[in-house]
Amino acid sequence: MLRTRKTRKRAKGRTPRRPSKAATGRRTTQRRRPAKSRSTVGRVVYWGSVLGVWALIALGGVLGYVTLTMPADVMENIKQRPPNVTLVGKDGTVLAERGLRRGYIRLQHMPHHLVNAVLATEDRRFRGHFGVDPIGLTRAMFKNVQAGAIVEGGSTITQQLAKNLFLTPERTITRKMQEVVLAIWLEVYLSKDEILESYLNRVYFGAGTHGVEAAAKRYFGKSARQVTIAEAALLAGLLKAPSRYAPTRNPRLAEQRASIVIASMVDADLLTSAQAMAAISEPARVRNPSGITGYEYAADWVVDILPRLLGAKHRSDVIVETTIDPVLQRETQRIVSQTLKAHGKRVNAEQAAALVLDARGGVKAIVGGRSYRESQYNRVIRSRRQPGSAFKPFVYLAALESGLTPDTLVKDAPLNINGWRPRNYKNKYRGPITMREGLADSVNTVAVRLAMEAGRRRVVRTARRLGIESEIQKNLSIALGTSEVTLLELVSAYAPFANGGYIATPHIVNRIQTPKGKVLYQRRTTGRPRAVALPYVGAMNDMMGATMVSGTARSAALPDRPAAGKTGTTQNFRDAWFIGYTAHYVGGVWIGNDDGKPMKRVTGGTLPAGMWKNIMLTAHRDKRAAALPGGRAPALAHSRTPTDRQQQNKRSFFDRVLGVLSPNS
Repeated sequence: MLRTRKTRKRAKGRTPRRPSKAATGRRTTQRRRPAKSRSTVGRVVYWGSVLGVWALIALGGVLGYVTLTMPADVMENIKQRPPNVTLVGKDGTVLAERGLRRGYIRLQHMPHHLVNAVLATEDRRFRGHFGVDPIGLTRAMFKNVQAGAIVEGGSTITQQLAKNLFLTPERTITRKMQEVVLAIWLEVYLSKDEILESYLNRVYFGAGTHGVEAAAKRYFGKSARQVTIAEAALLAGLLKAPSRYAPTRNPRLAEQRASIVIASMVDADLLTSAQAMAAISEPARVRNPSGITGYEYAADWVVDILPRLLGAKHRSDVIVETTIDPVLQRETQRIVSQTLKAHGKRVNAEQAAALVLDARGGVKAIVGGRSYRESQYNRVIRSRRQPGSAFKPFVYLAALESGLTPDTLVKDAPLNINGWRPRNYKNKYRGPITMREGLADSVNTVAVRLAMEAGRRRVVRTARRLGIESEIQKNLSIALGTSEVTLLELVSAYAPFANGGYIATPHIVNRIQTPKGKVLYQRRTTGRPRAVALPYVGAMNDMMGATMVSGTARSAALPDRPAAGKTGTTQNFRDAWFIGYTAHYVGGVWIGNDDGKPMKRVTGGTLPAGMWKNIMLTAHRDKRAAALPGGRAPALAHSRTPTDRQQQNKRSFFDRVLGVLSPNS
């Protein structure tokens, strides 16, 4: 039978039938196991695909949420660089320059060994990843788990740049996710060279230096273009922990770290063994660290507050005219550093801070610690400590405003208030004494009785009115300065006693303008509210002047002009303060330890008072002597002026009212 083309086509498409058992004459068995195996693999592939899709959807949702919760202007500012900020003192002296444009160095001008040193230690796969390095992240997680602590980070250079550019240093999952998103965005918007260049010109290298050019000049006195292999290794080694490995602080540790960097370069095939041996045999020589100017704490504070004065989106270069007196600023830093160097170890005092304001609140000098290269933490504006007796002027002012005078007699005797027994220094008691004597000699029992007479709420309101913003506990122990404050608050709150009773808002910036002269910000100087009536200013100056003449602050007395002030010492000598003023300036000094360790009998009338005196002698180098405002305290309605010893020993009505609280009454 002949097949047509159509028939042949149909037959060709047919699947041939299996021969039956009868046809073949053999027993056949069906193999079901391979079919079952293929079914299992299929299920695995199917569910793996489903889970993968859902994982991608979940990841996309998380990244979308993180992107939406980022600051609105982050993405539009990726390629923009912050402005160059030039800070000048009141006399026009250039104090500091912060920013990137001045001292910014292009990547092609950096030595290859400098770039390689950074890549070998910070991100070996920088050229190959997309902003996030899964391999490096996994390795870091494994090492951290093995060590039981965080010993290695998994952040890439791109992630570090993203963090420095846009994010806060807080450690949260959301912030870390934002860092990842921003790193990927940076990889999209910038080339690898642009990312690396931006990173090297921004990253912190310790000793107050940002950027590789500033660091090279600070440590070696040369441009980053000229650093040797050993110097490049030292700079790269700083990135892990700038404060710890800074050669100005730990030269031995810095050298050891540089050797580790050189070994990493050899391991990454970025340096030959011969070059490594030569670099290790001639380690980097750090120049004498005289580059610290004394202006660093002031410059940091100015840069911190600029966004509030100009707005976060401002991007042009600016010149900032500050209130700083350059001579006084340098001398204050020198006095703080040298005093601690000479006496700190002997009295177990590791840190100190000092601040000088003019009568209107302008910052003339601010020193946040003994050495900026050792610690950039500004203890003037950030550290809250108990002021001790330095808080007592607010108690005495509240008592004056409630009707007492400097000559009012107050009983100095042991107290027992619901089991609380405030004691005097050396446990000495003198019986009835005047308020003037009580403040001059810093008598604790008198301060507590005055707080009871004036009322705790009045004392708190008085301190708030003068400028104390920190939380104040409304209990009688506030009379002894148990509520923590900053040095900035305390000094500015004394300013009304120096200027006739007016609020003195602390400020460090007078004017901001562009290099072409356009004024962007001008501080307003009108409209100062009164905080203290002039008669009470005179009464306070009368009492605090006695502190300098016959009280606990005799060592702070100035030889050529009237001055007043108050010492402060906290329990177990953990903090020692002196806050004092003239008609021109208000100044404060704090000495202690960051961890609160007790000192060896350091009181406010010893080292702090002496430092204050030396600082004020420089501050008044070109000022004529002037009387403190208010003169001597006027004879107010409630004034009681003792005429002889017998009258002084009589108990006043005030003492009779409070005497019931004393066990010796």
